Amino acid sequence: MARIAGIDLPRDKRIETALTYIYGIGPALAKEIIAKAEMTHNPRVRELSDADGARLREIIEADYRVEGDLRRIVNGDIRRLMEIQAYRGIRHRRGLPVRGQRTKTNARTRKGPRKTVGVKRGKK
Repeated sequence: MARIAGIDLPRDKRIETALTYIYGIGPALAKEIIAKAEMTHNPRVRELSDADGARLREIIEADYRVEGDLRRIVNGDIRRLMEIQAYRGIRHRRGLPVRGQRTKTNARTRKGPRKTVGVKRGKK
C-alpha cells in the first residue's frame, strides 16, 4: 500500500483516482502530478514501483499544499473572516450557506434537519 502525505492510497484503484483521496488534490491536479512524475501510463497503486512512489511523494511535498497544511490554512482563513465580522464569516458562524444560496427552501445540508415550530392557540 502506497502512503503519500500521510494517506494510505487504495491498492486496487488507478493512481490518477487514488491521488484524489489526498485532501487538496482533485482530478485535474492528479493528472498534472502524474505528468510531472513522467509516468507514461496510469498504473494501479499496487503496480507502482518504490521509485515511482518516491517520485510522486517528492513532487507533492515540494510543489503542493495538501492535507494538514492546507486544512490549517483554510481554517485560518475562515477564522479570520469570522474575527473581522465579514458577511461570509457571519454566515460560517451561524451555520448558513456562505455563497449566496437561498435559505427559504433548501439549504438543509448547512441548516440541518427541519425543526418544526408549533403554534400555541389561545383559550376559547
